[in-house]
Amino acid sequence: MAETESVSVLRAPPTSEQVPKLATYQLREYIRSRRFVILAAIVAIIGVLLTVVVAHFRGAIVSTNLAFYGSFWGGGVDIVIILSAVFFGGDAIAGEFQNKTGYFLMGLPIRRSAVYIGKYIAAYIASVVMLLLFLVILVLNGAYYFGSGLFPWQLGASFLLSLAYLAAVLGATFLFSSLFKTSAYGFVLTAILFLFGFTLIEDLLVSLVNIEPWMVISYANSVISEIFQPTVNWGLTGQVVSTPIGPRTVIVSYVAGVGEGVIIMIAYFLLTAIGGLWLFEHEEFT
Repeated sequence: MAETESVSVLRAPPTSEQVPKLATYQLREYIRSRRFVILAAIVAIIGVLLTVVVAHFRGAIVSTNLAFYGSFWGGGVDIVIILSAVFFGGDAIAGEFQNKTGYFLMGLPIRRSAVYIGKYIAAYIASVVMLLLFLVILVLNGAYYFGSGLFPWQLGASFLLSLAYLAAVLGATFLFSSLFKTSAYGFVLTAILFLFGFTLIEDLLVSLVNIEPWMVISYANSVISEIFQPTVNWGLTGQVVSTPIGPRTVIVSYVAGVGEGVIIMIAYFLLTAIGGLWLFEHEEFT
């Protein structure tokens, strides 16, 4: 009678088990890296500079706690988000091609989707740490000027909006990092687009075509600071603002609604993150 031999087959762990381990490992690498220390120092310097500016123009900026938080947080958090995305996401995927580490990594029983999602989660958490550092500097300034018990609800709402914007910016950064095999392209493209490019496109759409620039992420980003205004548009459509600068000249601008801004951010996150994952899944390592 023929004997039946049992053969054990090694199976790769499911993605749900791989993602937390890869995210933990990548986050540990971020925290131990020089870039983490450098970015933390940059965020601290930004906070110190804003502190000096607020102290110098105290009468104009800190007349009310709402104006203070709107100027301080709304004027600096987008820079912190963009720098965090560049530092932690610019080479997250491109580095696997540039440094040839992906060639050896793909030989292991690890799914590419787990690698992509794990790296994204690690980059997101590391970026949130930078946002919290900036927020602590803001809160310390606010406690000095207004006392520890006068933190408006708009600050918490704006922080949540910043987290949504961070997800969208990181999604675009991972898309660029998956699109190019050189880390420098991911760094440069993310910095240029989010610091200057999208804002320029938004201005051109308004000034030349005179349409609401809902398709540009910088338009949605404005809700982070607009929520500190006395009157807030919570709707799903933007408001048209006409500003006369002469007897016959009027400048038309658009202000995004909070609901509209959130939808735009979520759409950018889904499209870019899924697009980057698709590119990474179909890219060949040679």
